[in-house]
This record gives sequence, structure tokens and C-alpha cells, in this order.
Amino acid sequence: MQKHDPIAEFAQITPSAQIAAASHGWRAKCLQRLVRLDLPVPKSVALPSTTVRAIAAGHGVDSIGILDHFGDGPLISVRPSPANPDWGGPATILNIGLNAKRHARLAETHGEAAADALYLRFVQAYAIHVARLDPEVFDGLKPGPGALKDALREYEVETDEPFPQDPARQLSEVLRSMARAWEGTSARLLRQAKGAPEEAALGLVVQEMAQGIGQGISGSGVIQFVDPVTGQPQITGRYLGQSQGRDALKTTEALYLTRDPRGPSLEDVAPGIFATLVEYGATCRQRLREEMQVEFTIEDGRLAVLDAVKVQRSARAGLRIAVALAEDGVIPKEEAVLRVEPRALSELLHHQVDPRGERDVIARGIAASPGAATGILVFSSSAAQAAAARGEPCILVRRETSPEDIRGMHSAAAVLTERGGMTSHAAVIARGLGLPCVVGASEVRLDTRDKKLTTADGRVFREGDLVTLDGSKGEALAGAAEMLPPALDDSFRRLLAWADEVRDIGIRANADTPADAETARKFEAQGIGLCRTEHMFFEEDRLVVMREMIFADTPGDRAAALARLLPMQRADFVQLFEIMQGLPVCIRLFDPPLHEFLPQDREGLRGLAEALDRPLSEVTRRAEALTEVNPMLGMRGVRLGVVLPEIYDMQAQAIFEATLESARRGAPVVPEIMIPLVSARREVELVKTRIDAVAAAVRTKAGAGFDYKLGVMVETPRAALRAGEIAQHAAFLSFGTNDLTQMTYGLSRDDAGRFMNTYVRQGVFPEDPFHILDVDGVGELLHIGAERGRKTRKDLTLSICGEHGGNPESIAFCRQAGFDYVSCSPYRVPMARLAAAHLALNDRKNVV
Repeated sequence: MQKHDPIAEFAQITPSAQIAAASHGWRAKCLQRLVRLDLPVPKSVALPSTTVRAIAAGHGVDSIGILDHFGDGPLISVRPSPANPDWGGPATILNIGLNAKRHARLAETHGEAAADALYLRFVQAYAIHVARLDPEVFDGLKPGPGALKDALREYEVETDEPFPQDPARQLSEVLRSMARAWEGTSARLLRQAKGAPEEAALGLVVQEMAQGIGQGISGSGVIQFVDPVTGQPQITGRYLGQSQGRDALKTTEALYLTRDPRGPSLEDVAPGIFATLVEYGATCRQRLREEMQVEFTIEDGRLAVLDAVKVQRSARAGLRIAVALAEDGVIPKEEAVLRVEPRALSELLHHQVDPRGERDVIARGIAASPGAATGILVFSSSAAQAAAARGEPCILVRRETSPEDIRGMHSAAAVLTERGGMTSHAAVIARGLGLPCVVGASEVRLDTRDKKLTTADGRVFREGDLVTLDGSKGEALAGAAEMLPPALDDSFRRLLAWADEVRDIGIRANADTPADAETARKFEAQGIGLCRTEHMFFEEDRLVVMREMIFADTPGDRAAALARLLPMQRADFVQLFEIMQGLPVCIRLFDPPLHEFLPQDREGLRGLAEALDRPLSEVTRRAEALTEVNPMLGMRGVRLGVVLPEIYDMQAQAIFEATLESARRGAPVVPEIMIPLVSARREVELVKTRIDAVAAAVRTKAGAGFDYKLGVMVETPRAALRAGEIAQHAAFLSFGTNDLTQMTYGLSRDDAGRFMNTYVRQGVFPEDPFHILDVDGVGELLHIGAERGRKTRKDLTLSICGEHGGNPESIAFCRQAGFDYVSCSPYRVPMARLAAAHLALNDRKNVV
């Protein structure tokens, strides 16, 4: 084909025409479906993407052949039709074919004012979008006396030629302009930012105009049948008399659709037409299997359906719509499960900022834990506790949090930190607590002494000022924002029940407290996969005893102090077992370095000296002696259990006594005891020997038996590599992917956020490995550990319990690797349940 030869390929949209979304775009395919439903769709012609690409490359188009489909002297529109509506496209052009001759005829049938308005609208759109003239010159021309003449004159002045009068030329130029606009660099970058592939193509739809302007009832509007935020059945939309396209959405003068005390409605003006639109909506829902927004035009009382698009919706609306369609038999329940994205569930579990409200953003960071909360700013954990005691919600702001801040986080409604990433202390604890959290807000300046926060634009917020934290978007907002409540309703529960019917991997929760366990049960976790016992020691009364133990001079003194903690630990475990009602509970033995339980400032050390009745100098000296250069790689985890075995002895005794008590109460349990930070088989042997001895002693004293499982938390690369020999003494291996990622990469998970965005942007890492599991590096260690462990022990239980456990990508990896379950923070359990179901259903589809 020679350049500039006309392209003949186009097709009228009929029920039997060969129209496909991949070749002609979503709009063309949707219009064909509407035609098949016998809806009154104006005559339409579809140009496939191959034709549009050829037009952009300089080939002509058979405009006369296209116009012949519409009869004598038609007015038409051209609309974009990409494969996916989210990709956007060039602006729709209406009223093509208007010229002086047609204008005169319209003036006779519709009146001079209406004819002028239609012609003016076309001249403006053509000048701006086709001729590429200055928008400021034409946008300012409002319908009225002389406006049309001014527009035609300006066009001639700008182009040195009169406005084109030949409809075929007008159509050719519109098609060429839209095709080239799609291929432009800026348009390509914009749609790629929306997820479009580089080769994404555009189809075009040429459609006969339904005027919306006439002597009788005439106008245009849009209608939909569900609320886009809640998903509840509700007719919404607008209608504007004597208008075209989507004008009704741009003006306050538009009518309501249903009867409304605030003003007139289409239901009042044209009840028959309104009833027909409702009928069309029901037809679309049933036959197109979706909630649709219908664009319509009325001309002299005749109704036309110009288009129908899937209703834009929030996550909560999307879930409710999918479940309702399944319950009504429109779609199978498996399809309803697949229609809801797992990550969208995080919006439903917490309060959310209402998307319809104003947002005054004062800080941006990493969206580390979803949900939103409003409260006063506080800059210390003690201030957060004081606010909670007053019953006043607060937002805890810290440079970064530490274990000392846990009580403050429990008291706060949300947490904001200047530093940190997705697996920093603040992020991990906040997700476990279900607290909204934003970390890495590096543009704000904190002054904890003067208790103020300075934003990037210079505004200052002090302690006591009211702010809203949006952990879903990673933003802090000034003042109190409008909120939406959590959506844990029947639709939510029903969808997850359907998901559980098809998923094939277990989902447990990381739960450290009875409150966490209650949340895990609420979200129907299949047990606790990680209970971090050290979090139980930060309560005020326990912290004092813990510090006495740390400062004990002999093993006997340590054991005496721990004996005071024993009943507290036992009560914790009894409560956990009772809440979980026989479901498995995996308890990690004490892990953190001891210095985390000591105060960091001189005032705190002075108080500790007073509590211990020891000289300040001695307390200071002992505290400094416990300080390590790199505590995360120092005296922690199993190393504490080997060097200070009394700690693990006490915890094992508490677990076993709680097991017996739980059995007496009618809730038998087989506890799983996990040894943290193992790197050598001998460590496991030493700890196992003592724990077995404690178990024997408890059995003898109680005169009753019980079972338990002992396993290892694989957090070091060496443990993964030596999993074969470690498994000789372990009933299960649970991979702690937070520390394993940290040690494999040599990255601090608390500090990596400072440069991670740059690394990802420059392609060093495809994703933040603390956020998305690194399947190539860390994943290979998981594969090695799993393979070598099961080679030694066929019945070895495998799982991951790091923060990756709730990610769909990690769950896919674990399924393929043959893991038994994943464990994640309680508020990520619903997402994990749904993601596992998606993977199982997609595997079925691929097999079929």
C-alpha cells in the first residue's frame, strides 16, 4: 500500500459484525453488546487499531465511505476506543458535519440559538483539538449573540483559511488528529503511567449524533444504579435539558434523576423515559454481568443510549458489587472472588478518609499500615499514654520508634515517623496492631524538645494540634478529615468464605497479645504462626522485673527474678490458648538484645537506679556494658538462650503449665515452641535438651501428660544452608523473611528506606526486598532450606512468618515451594486468604 492511499477497513457495529476489544477497543465492543441487547444505540462505525495506526502514519481514510453509513447530511461524533478504558485517549469530538448549510437547516428546525450553540461547540472543539489553535482564544467564547461569527472569524485569522465546510474533510482531519495524538510522546508516557503496555493501540468509533437539543423533551445525562463509594443500590447521576455529551456533570443547573426535595428531577419531567432507563440498567447488569454507567440522550422525547461504561468504584463498593452479582446468580461465586483484588481489602478493615472530601496534605511518606485516624499530635510515648488516659485520640510522631515506644503505640490512634521503611519497627508493629502508619516522611522536620513539626511548605504544627493520618495513601492531613467506617459486613465475610473453599495453603496470624489473637480469630486465621513473647515484657509491672533480671549477678538471682515473671507469662499463654480454641499456636522464645529493655536517657537510668536500689554509677556502667556495636547481630535470639538459659527455662515452664491449664479448661492444645536466630545445629541441641528437661519436670509435678512441637525460625543464611542437619531436631522450620532478607542483602531494614526509592527507580532492585519477597536471592535460600530440611525429615512443616507472609507474590512462591502455611499480621489475614484463593483459581483456569 502506497503512502496516502485511503484505508478502507472499518465496520458498522451490528450484532454479527467482527468486533473485538483487542482490535477495536472496549468502547466498540461495549456498543456491540448494547446493540445485541436491542438498546436504542445510534448507528455506529468502528475503526480498528490497525486502521488508526495507518492514519497516524500518514495514510488517508475513506471518509466518504464512512459517512455513507449515516445517510444524507449526518452529524456524527468520534470517540476514542482503547482496549482498556483506564488508558484514556484523545478528547471526543461532537457535531462533525456541521457547516453553514447544515447550520441553516438546524436554525429552521431547532431555532437560531440552538443551531448557533451546536455550531459554536463544534468550531471550538475542532479549532483546539484538530487544528491545534490556542485554547485561550476559543475557550472564552460563550454561546450568545455574535459568538459563532467571532469563532469562525478567529479560526480564519489563525489558519489563513475559512472553517472547512466539507463533512468528509472534517471527518478525515478529526480521525488524523486523534490518531496522531494517541501516538504522541506525552500521551504514550501518560498511559504507560496508568499501566498500559508500550504497544497499546487505539480504536475509534464514529457515531451518529443524538442531539439532545430539540423542541420537545431533549437533553443528555448519565445514570448508574449503585453508589460508587459504598456499592449500595442507589440511582445516581445527572440530566441536563438541551445539552450534549456529559454536560450534565459539569454544571449545577442539571436535574436530579430520581425525585429529590432539593429540586426537579428527570423522574418528575419524564417518568416514562426514567422508567425505561431503569429497565435498561437492569438489562445491562444481567446481560453484561456488571454494574454499568449509562450515557444517554433524549431528543424530542426519543431516548438514545450512547455508551455504557463500568461504574468507577471504591474497594468497598467493588466487593459489595461482586458479592451481590454472585448472590443474584449473575456471575459464579468463583468469579466474584477473582473480581476483588486482595490488596483492596486493606481499605475495608479500617476507617478510611472519604475520597469525596477535601485533602490538605501536610506530609507525605511511605504508606506502611493502612487505615486512617484523626487525633492530636503528640511527640512521646508518655504523651500518647496521657492522651489515651483522657480518652483523647492522638497521633504519635517520632523520628523513628523503638521497643520502648510500644506502650505509646498501643495508646495512639496512628503513628507517623520521619525515618524508616516498610519493615522498620514502626511499620511492623503498626500493622500488627492495625494502626494507620506513615513512615519515612523525610520532608518534615521534627523538634521533639519544643514539640513541633515543620512541614516542607513551612507550616508549623505543635503538640495538641489536630491532624488526620492516612496510612493507605501515606499522607498526613491538616485538621479532621471526613471518614468512612470499616466495611466488615456480610458481603465481606461471604466473599472470604467463598475464598476459603478454594484456597490450598494455610493462613495463620502473627499475634503477640490477647488483643492480637482476638483480631486473628475475627479474621478467621487458622492459628498463630508467630507469637513474639518479648512484647509481653514491656508492660510497666513486667518491665521492672525484667530489668531486675538483667541486672542480676548470678544465675540464681536471675532465676529468682524470672520466677516473678513466670505467672505473668503463664497467664498470657492461657489466655492465648483460650482465645484460639485449639488452633495451633507457635510461640517464639525470647529474641531481642537485653539493652532494649533499658532506658536510654540519664533521667530513665536515674529512675532505674532508684527502683533497683543501686548506685547510679553502677547502673550506668552495667547499661553501657550491655551496649553492642551491632545489636541486631549480637547477643540476641538463641544466643541468649545458650548463654542465659534461665530465660528460656522460665518461658518453657510457662508454656507447659499453660498447656495443662488449657486442657483442664476443655481446650487442649499442642503448643509449638520456636527457637529464634539459629545458625548452627548445636544451638538447637542445647536448647532442646533444656526444654525437654523442663517438660519432664512439669509432667512429673502435675502428674499429667502433654505434647508439644519444637521448631526453628530460619532467619540467617547459614540456617537455610544447614537446614538438613538442623531439621534433625526440629518438627518445623518457619522462615523469618524480615531478618533473612536483612542478612542476605546486608541491609538494615530500619535504614534502607533512605535510599531504597533511588535503588528501585534506577533498577538496582526491581522492588523493595523488604516489601516484596526477593524470589531470586532470598527465595533461593528458602528453596534450599525447604529441600534440605524435607530431605532429612519428610513430615517437616514449612512456613514463612515474616512480613512478606501477607503479600500475594510471597504466597504464590510458598505454594509453588510446597510450604504448609504463611503467617502475617492479623490485619493482613483477609488479604492473604483472598490472594491464596486467587492463586488456586487461576491455576485451575490454566489447567483447563
